[in-house]
Amino acid sequence: MTDVLVAGAGIGGLTAALSLHAAGIEVRVVDAAEQLRPVGVGINLLPHAVRELTELGLGDELAATAVAPEAMVHFDRHGNRIWAEPRGRALGYRWPQYSIHRGALQVLLLQAVRDRLGDHAVRTGTAFVRLAERESGALRVILRDRGRGREHGVRARALVGADGLHSTVRAMLHPGEGPPLWNGIRMWRGTAEWHPVLGGRTVAVAGSNASAKLVVYPISRRAQERGRELLNWVAEVRFPLSRHHGMAGPADWNRSGRLSDVLPHFAGWRIGDLDVPALLAATRHILEYPMVDRDPLPRWGRGPVTLLGDAAHPMYPVGSNGGSQAILDARVLARCLDRAAPDREAGLRAYEDVRREPVNSLVLANRNMPADRILHTVAERAPEGFDRVEDVLTREELGELDTAYRRTTGTEATDLEGRGSWGTEGVG
Repeated sequence: MTDVLVAGAGIGGLTAALSLHAAGIEVRVVDAAEQLRPVGVGINLLPHAVRELTELGLGDELAATAVAPEAMVHFDRHGNRIWAEPRGRALGYRWPQYSIHRGALQVLLLQAVRDRLGDHAVRTGTAFVRLAERESGALRVILRDRGRGREHGVRARALVGADGLHSTVRAMLHPGEGPPLWNGIRMWRGTAEWHPVLGGRTVAVAGSNASAKLVVYPISRRAQERGRELLNWVAEVRFPLSRHHGMAGPADWNRSGRLSDVLPHFAGWRIGDLDVPALLAATRHILEYPMVDRDPLPRWGRGPVTLLGDAAHPMYPVGSNGGSQAILDARVLARCLDRAAPDREAGLRAYEDVRREPVNSLVLANRNMPADRILHTVAERAPEGFDRVEDVLTREELGELDTAYRRTTGTEATDLEGRGSWGTEGVG
């Protein structure tokens, strides 16, 4: 019998495996994918998540792979600077913020799991199907071997659904919920090797997603060591919410997009020394995705079953916090199960009590998108650009940008300094 079975080998599921193992709790991970390949594009890890991965002994690997941005800078669509704020250590944190390729992070976590727990700890090509009747106080979990098309049962004391936006575990716990909720924004994403731009340590945000917005940042330290950049970009374009403009395809992170769909929205854009159309045109594989989330749940699980990461609280990618919150989930989960042992149900409810309301608040804060409202105000007041941002925004309006990011990132530097890690020996 397995103690804790985790469905999903993404960032949250693999971090959960490492954290549970560090707490002395046996864990196995299953994932429906036949192979766990380094797919996707860039992701930002905020200092509160970097701290937890560092506590798990992954600090050196992260530093060797990721880029630590020093600033986030907002521009209008003409490249005029609106606002800037330091990031990571430059903002007073003891831990950096990291920008990293999502696939590289998943590979890093997967290798750590296999090194510490053994190759058998993660079983690919194995999908969660349903729960059968409990047997002798344990769950009977029905899994499907996708290669053979056969179902089989395993026994576990607890099940954690870390299986993403389209979670099968969530659908079982909350039937009839329906598809993800779209806000009218289509996103195109990609990466391209490029020459150094914007100082090499900048998260650049340009335009307004009331019409078109672009986010660009470097994600590879190894590319920088070669004198180049691996630039990650996200292009957001808003479409009217009507019967004639649905999500234009499924919410699938690996769905291919077309340059011809995104390029016209950014014709003539230049941000400092970055030629935006040239960057988009140099991207070999473009991904397309609708900006979606789900309504916050009043409860995540029941009995010896819970949810984690996007399965529990998918959110808009506004505060660079989705992956970071999955990491925090994983750490709190291990801590609560350790402290409530041997009562797994009590540990899962304690985990939900710690995590559910704070992260539900972040989901709603990201929907509100106050920073984007300010950027839209700039576009309305100065559609042809400006010389001084003070001629466009008041001091109070500029101050709202500071407040906006505090709401969507969730942890102040002083708060993070004032408490321990979420590891089992951390927070009192």
